[in-house]
Parts: sequence; C-alpha cells; structure tokens
Amino acid sequence: MIHTGFPTHGPTLGDVGEHDVIQAIVNAAPSALNGDDAAVLTPSVPNSRVVAATDMLVAGRHFTETFTTPYAVGQKAVVQNFADIEAMGANPIAALLAISAPPQTPLAVVEDLARGIGDITQHWTSELVGGDVTSGSELVISVTAIGSIGGNLDALRLNRARPGQRVIAHGRIGYSAAGLALLQSGKDIPDEFDVLIQAHQVPQLTPGSGVVARAAGATAMTDNSDGLIKDVSTLARNSGVCIDLTSVALAPDAVLTAAGEYLGVDPWQWVLTGGEDHTLIGTCDGSAPVGFRSIGTVSKGTGVRIDGHEPTYTDGWESF
Repeated sequence: MIHTGFPTHGPTLGDVGEHDVIQAIVNAAPSALNGDDAAVLTPSVPNSRVVAATDMLVAGRHFTETFTTPYAVGQKAVVQNFADIEAMGANPIAALLAISAPPQTPLAVVEDLARGIGDITQHWTSELVGGDVTSGSELVISVTAIGSIGGNLDALRLNRARPGQRVIAHGRIGYSAAGLALLQSGKDIPDEFDVLIQAHQVPQLTPGSGVVARAAGATAMTDNSDGLIKDVSTLARNSGVCIDLTSVALAPDAVLTAAGEYLGVDPWQWVLTGGEDHTLIGTCDGSAPVGFRSIGTVSKGTGVRIDGHEPTYTDGWESF
C-alpha cells in the first residue's frame, strides 16, 4: 500500500525553536560526526580525491505534499545527490542537509524527512553529518553530497565518450515519470502500478554501481535526472560524438505499457523525456560492466539518434 501526505498536526517549528528542530534532526539521523562547527571526514581510501554535489527540492516545484511523504522526500533528496557522486565513479561518504521552512510547519515533517535521510545514507555506509535550518516562505530542502574517489583512474566525466564505445545503463528508465503521471491523473491507482509510484517517490540506485563501472573501464557517465534524451544529448555534446540508442533495449516493459494504456499515454514519452529515475548512463569499451546493460553505441558525429533516426520525444526537465 502506497502512503502519501505530510503530517499536519503536532508542535510546529515555530513552537519548538531552532535548537529543538536541529536536535530533532540529529535524533532522527544520528551521527558522531554531527554537532560541531563542521564535520571532519577521514579519506576512505588512499590516494583519494573529494567529490561534491548539491541539489535542492522545493515544495510545489520538485514534489507535491499530497503525492509523497516527508520520509520519501528525504530519501529522494539523497538519491538524486548520491547519483551525481556515483556518476563520477565515486563513493558517497557523507551528506549535509539545509532546510528552509515556514514556522507553522509541523516538527514531525522535519523529523520524518531526517529519518528518511538517515536510513538511506546507511545503504552507502555514509551519514548525515551536519547542515542548517532557517525560516522561509516555503519548504526547501537542500542536500549536499560528499564523495571520495580513489586510485589513478580518471573520474567518469561528460566529455570522455569515444567513437566505437558502447552505451550502458544501470537502472529502470521511465518509471518515475509514469508514477508521477498516475498520481496527477486523479484516477484510482491499481496495485499493479505501485512499483511506478514507489519509483517516483524514491528512485532506486544501487550503491557502488558507478564505482564498479569505473573499475571495469567505463570512461564517461551521467545520471538520468532531466530526461533520457536530454541527459544523453549533454553527454554527446560534451564529448563531441553521436550517440545512437537502440529501441529494443529501451522499449517500455509490461508495467509501463499497461500504465500507458490505463492513462491513454504513449509510454515512450516517459522513457525518453521523464527523468528522475537517476539511472546511470555511461560509455565503455568492451562488454557492459556487471549490473549494466547495453543500450546503444557511440560514433563520430553529433546528436542523439534512436535506431539511426531522430527521437520521437525530446523534451525534458527545465529548471526555469
């Protein structure tokens, strides 16, 4: 059973004040590194470099309170940031949280959000190590992810796809967009589509998949956050190559097809433009690394094709 909605009762942030709000976050996501002016992190591997990324979630823009829960929003905020760390071939080791919220926000919202963050960071053996809270006109959540990349191999950058390589993917594509469409439809949602709702609320990302790809010889990588065609186009443009995706490898599966029929939507639209799956998309020589699958090839030229043709759908997320 999918749960949605934010708490509306109990003491508010304004009732308890800044100190108790911070203490509630620390209690919900405890860490021995949290509590001083700054957290001191120990390099996880020799010859390591620091990798950092940050993203915000704004209520009404990036999430709708009636479509999710604070716990799920906290987890989603971590996944979208840790996906950026993984896409560099690095290992996430810590997270920072900044919250701006109206004083009338129930304290339970922040507690559940921090609990979601604390629980999911443990999947990477990482922690919430600090942050900030302040009053604002709307709920804004900002997570900064800190990662570590070791060894002498280059990071997986957007400009390192090369002609002759294969395009690889790890994770589902189109599920988050389908889940959002179901929630926005206002229709009763059959249980068979729970997996799509869950994918929208908390995208799935396998810890260590980017590290595995880098160790196996991947050279370039990004995550599917703004839409498959849009993100792959960024990869192709930065590398100065043409990327030709394979329709058979991307074809909507049975659950996406069924959801498309239920809503009267072409499921290819979710696959090509949906985003927010945070699927890792990269390029490599030779076979796809463990956990990845082949979805296309890299050649000389420019742009993105599907089976040699222009994609049917090319839109994606725009911040402004």
